[in-house]
Amino acid sequence: MPHGKKYRDAAKRFDRDREHTSTEALDLVKSLSSASFDETVELVVRLGVDPRKADQMVRGTVALPAGTGKDVRIAVFAQGGGRHGREGGRCRPRGRRGPRRAGRGRQHGLRPCDRNPDMMPLVGKLGRVLGPRGLMPNPKTGTVTPDAAKAVGEFKGGKVEYRTDRHANVHVPIGKVSFESSALAANYDAVIDELVRVKPSGAKGRYIRKVTLSSTMGPGVRVDSSAVGTG
Repeated sequence: MPHGKKYRDAAKRFDRDREHTSTEALDLVKSLSSASFDETVELVVRLGVDPRKADQMVRGTVALPAGTGKDVRIAVFAQGGGRHGREGGRCRPRGRRGPRRAGRGRQHGLRPCDRNPDMMPLVGKLGRVLGPRGLMPNPKTGTVTPDAAKAVGEFKGGKVEYRTDRHANVHVPIGKVSFESSALAANYDAVIDELVRVKPSGAKGRYIRKVTLSSTMGPGVRVDSSAVGTG
């Protein structure tokens, strides 16, 4: 897909083959942003894992110290009319009729989708709808929990999910272009530290192989990953 004029102009303003420090890269991403809206800053990390192997699938959640800058909408599937989810902040509670309503297509924008373990048989029927959109609750990401209020509070406070795609890339939003550089740096460090922490024992060779930062509409800026996760 061809890029627009603003993207091409931004790509000419720096050396795309050069690897920068994370601080330099974040400042560059902010300076290259030219969209009329507050763009999201995206972090993409290529890992030295084989996602086809279950023991090398990297997946979980990480709390961003400075938050995401997004208004997160959450659907809670729980017994008791959603009382537990409301205690954690604004959400859309769903009882036993919730799965049918969510499957009609109007609630696909809800993210993430929290539920209590006792709702598993009902929400499991929505796998075909929620799965492809990355919304299916999963114990590994903290979205299947007996403490829905705590989960809602964490996700609205800046917790995000991450997982490797089929090319071993992890895509994580780390804030908005309007954030201070120090806030973006704190979120960046939190994600990198988390990925290093969960390195699979079966991963061989260099673990973090490539790191790129970009804004929603901007070109990717490479980060020097030579000193990160090389064990």
